[in-house]
Amino acid sequence: MYLYILYKEAIIIKPLQIGDLIAKVPIIQGGMGVGISRSSLASAVARAGGVGVISGVHVGYDEEDFETNTLNANLRALKKHIIKAKENAPKGIIGVNLMVAMNNYEQHVKEAISAGVDLIISGAGLPSKLPSLVKGSKVKIAPIISTSKACKVILKMWDRKEKMTADLIVVEGPNAGGHLGYHKDELKNMDSIDYDKEFVEILKVTKEYEEKYNKKIPVVAAGGIFTGEDVLKYINLGASGVQVGTKFVATHECDASLEFKNTYINSNKEDINLVISPVGMPGRAIHNKFIEKVSANRPKITKCYNCLIPCNPKDTPYCISEALINAVKGDVDNALLFCGSNAYKVDRLYSVDEVISELTCKL
Repeated sequence: MYLYILYKEAIIIKPLQIGDLIAKVPIIQGGMGVGISRSSLASAVARAGGVGVISGVHVGYDEEDFETNTLNANLRALKKHIIKAKENAPKGIIGVNLMVAMNNYEQHVKEAISAGVDLIISGAGLPSKLPSLVKGSKVKIAPIISTSKACKVILKMWDRKEKMTADLIVVEGPNAGGHLGYHKDELKNMDSIDYDKEFVEILKVTKEYEEKYNKKIPVVAAGGIFTGEDVLKYINLGASGVQVGTKFVATHECDASLEFKNTYINSNKEDINLVISPVGMPGRAIHNKFIEKVSANRPKITKCYNCLIPCNPKDTPYCISEALINAVKGDVDNALLFCGSNAYKVDRLYSVDEVISELTCKL
């Protein structure tokens, strides 16, 4: 009976293939900063057969010289965590998530390549320069987009300027955590966003470039995916896989503090609200004392970490770097607690293997 189940799963669960990279299960773990997904979580997911992803946002927040030499600390830590993840999952796939809106984006891309990363996933803006930065390497590239319009723009740009196309496309929906690729008015009226329809349109756009470049470009769904039924739905819709963030936060292997993980476990649906981050981008977070405090009074900004291009310390409502560092360290009352729309459904800590099993149970 056991052998039959293994045989059955081997046939039914179709792996996620990204060029010459093959993930046994079609699950990508979303990149979550600051420090939420580093080498521990990424390597655990990769060992379980998925794609483990390290977030490049202030990945060196706990380096000794982070306060005095922030850029070098982050670049050093990025390389260290990629190498460590690769060592801990020698047969797995390790990616990084690098936001286009980051300061020193190109340096982070080059450092990731030199460290031996397999895949770079990039959003929070259109990664127009990414193909030229990875040329000459085997690193795969994937834009994060939310609309067919954005998909057309980036694939046309890469085709025209670089004679290249994407190796993977991540389609992030409105139920994701962190910064979102939608206007606040759209998110307030969620019924106006037909994500499934947009996803199908993106599949059509992608097909044009698959034919031109004679290659398969897997398209994965992201945002609010929490159950095996969710995964099956998007596989049936034409997805090659899914990207999941929130469900991996509440795992033993997640790099975040236990206090941060417990905010998910202890949250209710009503606690999860839309916020506008200091860089003007809407996001989703758990309501807490910090949100109330910064809504009432603007805190004094004593240091700029030079993290995101749109941020100006003179008029920012609070320092997002400090708020996210507090989150990963466990100072949750003084933290911005980014989460996906289904965070309140988390009821306990899981292992990564348990999460993978739940997500693939319907395949």
